[in-house]
Amino acid sequence: MSSTYYFAIVGTNDSPLYETELGVQRDESKYLNQFIVHAALDLVDDAQFMSTACYLKIVDRYNDWNVSAYVTPSNTRLMLLHEAKADDAIRLFFTDCHELYLKTLLNPFYEPNTPIQSQAFDTKVNVLAKKYLF
Repeated sequence: MSSTYYFAIVGTNDSPLYETELGVQRDESKYLNQFIVHAALDLVDDAQFMSTACYLKIVDRYNDWNVSAYVTPSNTRLMLLHEAKADDAIRLFFTDCHELYLKTLLNPFYEPNTPIQSQAFDTKVNVLAKKYLF
């Protein structure tokens, strides 16, 4: 069985900055994945005030899917929709993606809270996914 993941970075104004499907891509579930992750944002807002950690673990469930979240100090949310439960691997994936996002913020040509359209960013996220999730 091959795993499917949906990763999204959501900005401070609840707009998606980056999204990608990792693993087996299914076109029919793209909008469902977006809906599940967006619906979990309210639960992330509630959970972030109950914890002092950036990694909030699983914040929501939908059928066989789990939504894990990571909140940066600037309130940018990294969200991962997944089936498997591998907390340590997901935490490491989020930590490295956060570092990658910080490097993007340091780019003088990137405007904060705008979509990330860099092909290099996308390639590095896929490499991190292969390293930690697959």
